[in-house]
This record gives sequence, C-alpha cells and structure tokens, in this order.
Amino acid sequence: MKIKGEISTLHSHPECVAKALDTDNMPHMKTAVRENRVVFTIESDKIRSVVATTDDYLMNLQIAEEMCGIEQDKKSERS
Repeated sequence: MKIKGEISTLHSHPECVAKALDTDNMPHMKTAVRENRVVFTIESDKIRSVVATTDDYLMNLQIAEEMCGIEQDKKSERS
C-alpha cells in the first residue's frame, strides 16, 4: 500500500525556504514552490517512514524559515 501526503505552508520568501529544504530530499520526497507557498510531498510504502520523514521535515522547515528570514533582514539592511 502506498501512503501519500502533502504539506503546504505559506512564506514571505518561499524560494529560499524551498531551496534550503530541497537538499535533504530523498527520491520519495519533493519540495516545490507554488506562488507564495512551499509544498512538500512524500510517498512511501511504510507509515513509519512517512511519520519520521514528516517530523524531520517540520523541524527543518522551522529552521529554514528562521534562516531565510535572517537572510532577508540582512539584505534589507544593505539596501
């Protein structure tokens, strides 16, 4: 049985967040930007894998959002 999931989150700088998250993707995961959202999709045969991967993704998402916000603030200060 295939288990599929999608998480869509709103961001003020989605390209930065998606780029930071995409480097951790395995073949059964995808990260994309749709307008001002980062969309993460996962597909696996194992529920434990989906749960563990989703947990990791959410932690990484929080860090990416913070780091991209800091980077945006630095760019604004330089302007």
